[in-house]
Order: sequence, then structure tokens, then C-alpha cells
Amino acid sequence: MLGSRAAGFARGLRSVALASLPGWRGRSFALARATGAPHGGDLQPSACPGPRGRQLSLSAAAVVNSAPRPLQPYLRLMRLDKPIGTWLLYLPCTWSIGLAAEPGCFPDWYMLSLFGTGAILMRGAGCTINDMWDQDYDKKVTRTASRPIAAGDISTFQSFVFLGGQLTLALGVLLCLNYYSIALGAGSLLLVITYPLMKRITYWPQLALGLTFNWGALLGWSAIKGSCDPSVCLPLYFSGVMWTLIYDTIYAHQDKRDDVLIGLKSTALRFGENTKLWLSGFSVAMLGALSLVGVNSGQTAPYYAALGAVGAHLTHQIYTLDIHRPEDCWNKFISNRTLGLIVFLGIVLGNLWKEKKTDKTKKSIENKIEN
Repeated sequence: MLGSRAAGFARGLRSVALASLPGWRGRSFALARATGAPHGGDLQPSACPGPRGRQLSLSAAAVVNSAPRPLQPYLRLMRLDKPIGTWLLYLPCTWSIGLAAEPGCFPDWYMLSLFGTGAILMRGAGCTINDMWDQDYDKKVTRTASRPIAAGDISTFQSFVFLGGQLTLALGVLLCLNYYSIALGAGSLLLVITYPLMKRITYWPQLALGLTFNWGALLGWSAIKGSCDPSVCLPLYFSGVMWTLIYDTIYAHQDKRDDVLIGLKSTALRFGENTKLWLSGFSVAMLGALSLVGVNSGQTAPYYAALGAVGAHLTHQIYTLDIHRPEDCWNKFISNRTLGLIVFLGIVLGNLWKEKKTDKTKKSIENKIEN
């Protein structure tokens, strides 16, 4: 027995010695063998003690992966592991809520949290509907073949029941708003159900997505004010639609080869090599509409400074875009979260700046009265 232990110890030392040699490609495997690990890939620092030895991470994907296994397919069906879509749905809501705030005040935090919850639920519902419609197409595309319905992890009936649960919870959020907003929010349901079909009908499915994803630009204002102001809400909604055409066209370039093979349409296929020219036009339209929003809502210097930063971001994004590299398209696509946050920050700071101008005006009037 002692002899076998000694032999095992000697083999371990030999493995470590080989692993320390320069250029030794099996280094991690040798170290794993020396320490008794079953696979080289398992040699990772454990963030906390325990039998599973998972790394501690706060990323959305890690949270989904750490959830109970039966729950994971449903979380992936909602795309909780890829929150960028939720951000892009939520940000136009924040713009509208921020613009509706009283001069000198921060946006309504309750409404921001309420709309954040609604964005998670409605984005999840939209993804569920999309995957139910597209399960046969998803099986033929490398990037989407692992989606829960396409992969057979969830049945169509299970996804339908899950969709009902998400929509019920979303209705509960909607019922927290005023009657005008409830009616306005209910009006978006038809868009949510039908936009996944547009890629089979038209080369402009991104336009349908824009009309759907930016409904919050109308709803956020009405939730605060009780109704929509067309002079602010309509150009804000239009700017959001233009923004969606920008980022989702970039996104669609990832799948254009598969789309051609299976007969789906997109603006990426429609624009082709002229994509950058079209995106530039959408960017000008977006910035023009946001400028009109600023004028009609009495925005101040920080807001227009933010629009300058947005213009610079869009210019860099489009100029450096390589539509033939899916990785670059993905990176450009997710960078739009930063763009949306810049707009929101500009709205908040611009609104706070109004208080300073108002105070100065009041003091000026008081001085004139005293004199």
C-alpha cells in the first residue's frame, strides 16, 4: 500500500515537472492530473467552498446558469441571460419618464422601477412569442439552434402556458398606471404578437420592431402626465424607431447568410453594401428628432451636450462597423445600451439645469421689483 502511494506521488511530481517546462502545451492538463482533477478544464479557482465549486459571478448568464436546472430553459426563453434586449426596450421608457419630470426634479423612481419590471416581462413575452413562431427556422440557424423551444427543452404547450403567465404579470404592472396609459399600453399588444412575423413578409421587419420596442416613449410620458403631448412624445417615438433601425440592422447582419438560405428577410439584406449610408441617414433623423424634443420640452445645455456625445457615438459606431464580421456586429449592437444611457443622463441633467435657470430668473425678477 505504501509502495502504491509512493508511486502515485512520484507520478504527480513528474507531471508537475513536465508542466513547468517552457512551451509545454499540456500544462493545465498535467497540473489537473497531478492534483487529482478529472479534466484539465476543471482547474479553475473556486469562489466559494462547496461540492459544485462554481465561480462567483453577477453576470446575467451566470445567474441563469446557477438557477435550478428545470427553471433554466424558461429563463433562457425570456433571454434573461442576454439582458441587452431588455435595456433597449426599457431605455425609451426612461427617456419619456425623465422628460415628463418637473423642472429641477429627478425622474419618478417608482415609475422607473415599475417600467423596468414591465420591460423584463414584456421582453420575455416577446421572445417567447418570437421563438414559438420561429422554432422551425431557429433549428436551421447555428446561432439560434440552441434556443429552448428549437432544442426541444420546452414544448410548445409549455411555452404557451409560460407566455400566459408573463402577460398576466405584465397586465398587473400595467394596471398600476392611469386609465389613459392602460388603454395606450393595451394598444401595443397587437404589435408584440405580430412583429415576429414581419421577417417573413417584408424586408423591413426592423421597422416593425422599432414601432413595438419604442412604445414606452409614449407610455412613460402618459404615466406621469395622464396623457400624451404630441409635440414631445411623437418626435421622441420617431427618434426611438430610427434608433432601432440602426441597431437592429447591425444585429441582422450576423444572420444574413442563414436568412438567405431559409428565406427570411431583413434590412441587412435590403441595404447590403449600402448599409452604412442608410444607417447614417437614420442617425441624422434620430438626432434631428431628439433636437426637436429638446426644443419642445424646454431642455437645457446638458441635454444638447448629450446629443453631441450621441452623435459622436453613432459616427464611430457606423464608421468602424464591419458588416461582414458577426463578432463586430454584436459588439456594435450591444454598445447601444451606452448610447441610450447617454440620452437618459442628458435628459436628467438637462432637467435639473432648468431649476438653476428658474432660480436665476426669479432672483432677476425680484431685484427688478425691489428697484
